[in-house]
Amino acid sequence: MTGTSTTTGAPAPLAVPDLCLVVLVGATGSGKSTFAARHFKPTETISSDFCRGLVSDDENDQSAGKDAFDVLHYIVGKRLAAGRLTVVDATNVQPEARQSLVALAREYDVLPVAIVLDMPEEVCAERNAARPERAGAGLRVIQRHRRELRRSLKHLEREGFRRVHVLRDTAQADAAEIVRERRFNDLRHLTGPFDIVGDIHGCRSELESLLTALGYALVRDEAGRPVDAAHPEGRTLVFVGDLVDRGPDSPGVLRLAMGMVAAGHALCVPGNHENKLGRWLNGRQVNVAHGFAETIEQLEREEQRDPAFRERARTFVDALVSHYVLDGGRLVVCHAGLPEKYHGRNSGRVRAHALYGDTTGETDEFGLPVRYPWAEDYRGRAAVVYGHTPAPAATWLNNTICLDTGAVFGGKLTALRWPERELVDVPAEQVWYEPVRPLASEAPGGADGRPLDLGDVTGRRVVETRHLGPVAVKEENAAAALEVMSRFAVDPQQLLHLPPTMAPCATSAEEGYLEHPAEAFAAYRADGVRQVICEEKHMGSRAAVLVCRDADVARERFAVTGGVPGTVHTRTGRPFFDDAALTARILERLGRAVEEAGLWEELGTDWLLLDAELMPWSLKATGLLRHQYAAVGAASRTVLPAALAALESAAARGVDVSGLLGRQRERAEDAAAFTEAYGRYCAPVGDDADPAAGIRMAPFQILAAQGRSLATLPHDEQLALIDRLVAADGGGDGDGGEGGDVRGLLAPTRRLVVDTEDEASVAEGTRWWLELTAAGGEGMVVKPLGAHVRRPDGRLVQPGVKCRGREYLRIVYGPEYTRPDNLARLRVRHLGHKRSLALREYALGLEALDRLAEGEPLWRVHEAVFAVLALESESVDPRL
Repeated sequence: MTGTSTTTGAPAPLAVPDLCLVVLVGATGSGKSTFAARHFKPTETISSDFCRGLVSDDENDQSAGKDAFDVLHYIVGKRLAAGRLTVVDATNVQPEARQSLVALAREYDVLPVAIVLDMPEEVCAERNAARPERAGAGLRVIQRHRRELRRSLKHLEREGFRRVHVLRDTAQADAAEIVRERRFNDLRHLTGPFDIVGDIHGCRSELESLLTALGYALVRDEAGRPVDAAHPEGRTLVFVGDLVDRGPDSPGVLRLAMGMVAAGHALCVPGNHENKLGRWLNGRQVNVAHGFAETIEQLEREEQRDPAFRERARTFVDALVSHYVLDGGRLVVCHAGLPEKYHGRNSGRVRAHALYGDTTGETDEFGLPVRYPWAEDYRGRAAVVYGHTPAPAATWLNNTICLDTGAVFGGKLTALRWPERELVDVPAEQVWYEPVRPLASEAPGGADGRPLDLGDVTGRRVVETRHLGPVAVKEENAAAALEVMSRFAVDPQQLLHLPPTMAPCATSAEEGYLEHPAEAFAAYRADGVRQVICEEKHMGSRAAVLVCRDADVARERFAVTGGVPGTVHTRTGRPFFDDAALTARILERLGRAVEEAGLWEELGTDWLLLDAELMPWSLKATGLLRHQYAAVGAASRTVLPAALAALESAAARGVDVSGLLGRQRERAEDAAAFTEAYGRYCAPVGDDADPAAGIRMAPFQILAAQGRSLATLPHDEQLALIDRLVAADGGGDGDGGEGGDVRGLLAPTRRLVVDTEDEASVAEGTRWWLELTAAGGEGMVVKPLGAHVRRPDGRLVQPGVKCRGREYLRIVYGPEYTRPDNLARLRVRHLGHKRSLALREYALGLEALDRLAEGEPLWRVHEAVFAVLALESESVDPRL
């Protein structure tokens, strides 16, 4: 892709890279616009005539040329920055016009390609004569253009064009075929799995040990030397460069790497040491330092045994590509690291950064260059895996990882399994080369890199989710969320998930009911969901619970201090309890249940993230109960008895107050029902002897474990795991049946599976709900049994709808909401916004968990978590 070619004579395919700047060059009338329209998309071609029309309303107004080309260059720059092939349709016969375009290509690290239409003078004149708008472009203009073109033709490559295609007549132009070539560094179609190996530096024995540990079968030649290695599961090895120098057997490492690459078992990018080796093999002068003298000596001995080895090594090194973009763009492998703007680009600047990194221009106390910490500022979506700078251990930093762990310096040789993100290493057999500078980690603040940046969350943002596509967050909503996050929320390292809001079922037409299960079952049936699970809705406060195996895990993995084995926070990210000792006590109890249930080992984790309800409601809602609900109840108990007594006295005296008395008696009954409804949730909590007394936790979903998102696990499997936790804690019968005496901290969640297409099953679900609510329960949540379900048209189905009981809704809508006239008004509910909000928050929650499971940096996880909180400030009826 870096060579040049000139096409003349017989028609031949015109090769252009799939990302480049194509510059059409030719006199007026040479057919550039026709050629562009035939071979490129309309959006790919930027015409100077079109830009002239934009600024002057006349495409032939030559006086608007400067402004027109300013516009053209701006558009071209934006397209190249976005990674779009772009074609410039202008005469471009003058060197200064081409010079500015070559400079644009270099600025955005793409290759400039020239396609020259060197048409005969009579052809240009004939075409212009057929276009009235070009009547001013006479023979003299054509002749001038052709003279300038002739003077430029032999200099185009020197000007910086990496490909030059010249078409000499109309036959060649008509027969031309554009072939778009994939860039050499674009291997997005290769999805792995990969095993990426850090800097080897001639440590052949350690490389063999690492390959064996990774499961590769070594292939040896007749002398017993390894010449290939293949994985039985078809995995591909990727070398990050610096195969040679300093170590005891650089030729042996080269032989094995060359064999694996030739056999299709490996990929390799060059390191700065291969770059030096290549220059030396091509006869150029190099600085014989940093272990290169040892390599020269080893190569000379190898050449005595195998005279062809040097030439094979030269060919191999010369063919190495600066970096690779792999796995659909999710992975970039290079030697010294690469900022996102360089991914998939081609230029000397990109190659230099991939080989050497970027330096500040300073040197440290050891005389070595101080490297610019590009990874600290990295915000790209692709994981960048590199080497070059040795460190004691490989650690993730902002979705980048350096695998150079100093094998040649007596450290270890490290590989990264992708996409598993697992590290595998073997120790060095000895110190082969004394390091000039002691090994030190480049990662500040641990694996998550630098602190979160305000720019990550402010302003209008669009968060890409894999389950619902882009989700927009308005600037004003982000500002409201930032206030909560910055002042009240737990540490971002502990804020891994915010429970999403839940949509209510459709409004019921059933007499006396605002919500009824019939609508929930019907809605899921219409969405193609046959099996749903009805889960008892606990009247408590929603909480996300992070429980760790011990306080050390909580501190090292999530920065939880104070010896607390995790954290408990509300739906808005605030600490659930003000008392750290109380939090620790509850989490220790939960952790023991996880241990007793055997889930640490079964799930292969030392932490779990759960979605739960903490009860009673009064635990967090004391103020609401006291100042809103209790106030209404107290007022009704004070006023209504006196009013009833007065009316009854009047009736006894013969005054006709029957209508008014009847209405007041109904009000008194409604007020009593209201007081009874909220009174069920006012249990006392804690005492001096036991602050945790009366607290109950009802977990209903395990969201995540180490390296895994469990949020899409079917709900029956989820609740089976929860039952084991409850049983291990000594609470309830744990079978999910209708009984269940809660004796411990953990409370079971009763449930019932319903077939939405079976009338008897639907009737049983309705009966179950009526019994729950008649006994004082809040209601139930209806969810697709499969947890994560899509409609036949591909759209996401609501993850759950709440169906609240008749008496519980009295708390929400007021004592008298069940009266027919009030119900009629309340039935005009606008649920569309609430449903949309529930889906968006659900998708963001899944995205946060997926990013967490994949080991993405904290800012990526927090981006989705923050967006959930921001959406919570959207205006929606809080009663829904």
